[in-house]
Amino acid sequence: MTPLASGGHAFDLAVIIAYLIGITWFGTRFKESQKSLKDYFLGGRNAPWWAIGFSIVSAETSTLTVIGTPALAFAGNYGFLQVVMGYLAGRIVISRLFLPQYFRGELFTAYELMERRFGLRVRKFTAGTFLLLRALAEGVRVFAVSIVISIVLGTGEVASIVVIVCLTLVYTFEGGMTAVIWTDVVQMFLYIAGALVSFFVILGQIPGGWHHVAEVAGPLGKLRIFDFRFSFTHAFFLRSYSFWAGVIGGCFLTTASHGTEQLLVQRLLSAKSQKDSRRALFASWFVVFFQFSLFLVIGTMLFVQFRERGLTAPKVPERIYPEFLWNNLPPGVTGLAMAAILAAAMSNLSAALNALASTTVMDFRGVRKAATERPESYYLRLARLATVAWGIVLFLIGLSARHWGSVLEAGLSIASVLYGALLGVFLLGVLTKKPGEWAAIAGMCAGLLVTFLVRTQIAYTWYVLVGSGTTFTVGWLAGFVWPQRAMGREA
Repeated sequence: MTPLASGGHAFDLAVIIAYLIGITWFGTRFKESQKSLKDYFLGGRNAPWWAIGFSIVSAETSTLTVIGTPALAFAGNYGFLQVVMGYLAGRIVISRLFLPQYFRGELFTAYELMERRFGLRVRKFTAGTFLLLRALAEGVRVFAVSIVISIVLGTGEVASIVVIVCLTLVYTFEGGMTAVIWTDVVQMFLYIAGALVSFFVILGQIPGGWHHVAEVAGPLGKLRIFDFRFSFTHAFFLRSYSFWAGVIGGCFLTTASHGTEQLLVQRLLSAKSQKDSRRALFASWFVVFFQFSLFLVIGTMLFVQFRERGLTAPKVPERIYPEFLWNNLPPGVTGLAMAAILAAAMSNLSAALNALASTTVMDFRGVRKAATERPESYYLRLARLATVAWGIVLFLIGLSARHWGSVLEAGLSIASVLYGALLGVFLLGVLTKKPGEWAAIAGMCAGLLVTFLVRTQIAYTWYVLVGSGTTFTVGWLAGFVWPQRAMGREA
């Protein structure tokens, strides 16, 4: 008997359905404010910095965080926080290197900066890399939410993916970036609230509370954060969550994701000023650190619960948290917690749809050059059609992602393979002057090839460092063969 058919969660289902209808309705209310591409892709640059900060958190973390992070702590310890510490270092690099570049002129996408520095070919190469990266990574996230919906509704994976993609597509299609930012704010508060409620409920179910959790988990090494072991051996580079892999890898990963990927750069570009963009960027880290810590602690408490009760963990680790919520929390609280997980999924999916559409329209259609040839309404309609097209693509990739293993690490590793080349060419553009267009392309190709070849030999936390280092080095050397042209660039 499915959870829906059993009738044991009628109130919870009502809460979840009310959320899905409410957030979709809320997002569509921003339709009337969408008059131009600036409105649709940058929210008119009217959102306050704190809302953009929350939106960055929502885009940075998703259902993968909510269901994948507790699974990491359940099976291991708190070593993942070492990666989160690297996220702060990455934000410092972005604020110093990239933000000043992005706020010189009015940019719609990160890849316009590459055309300004190298030429149109590099703009399209970097934009195409982003489209591939985000489509694959978002497909994993779409599948992740199907795990939750299938638990709640008892539906199959295909039907579950259809539900979440269609509802998110409705308000993203109508409200553009404005809807994305403000629904992100609502959804972020909801899933943090849901996590806090589940934290206190689970803790209350453990005799002895946190003291007992620490007594059980501490001696088993479940509360350990840092791993300072260092050696230039093959085994060292296979450890995903050592201090060095975490801080260095996390720094490079964040610099790539927040500094070169349109999904997050789009939010930075939506700020009223560079100062507001910087505020949003750093404020988001404190929220990210808090929420990762919270979900890791929840994973530890679930470990103690399962151990004390003699329960068997599900075969799919990411089902541990949502299944426990659905089967053990009081009515109403369960609905809130599950709606919170769906909120994380929808906020990230809406962001991806808008970012994919903006890159497709702005970087591949030459909109800004041809804007005088057709009315603004034509390009706005084109942007909405691109949003629908990407919704279909993500649905199809989500179906394929069912066989890709651990959803959290699959999502991060897929992104990391491509992030290195993106970050390397951006650093090449910002830090050097000699390399030209073909040198940058040669560097990116080398970075992608090397990262792909070594991906099975090192932990995913090192992918971006390897890829960006290779891209920058090869691109710089190739600059002696293909230097930047003094006058003009090839189109």
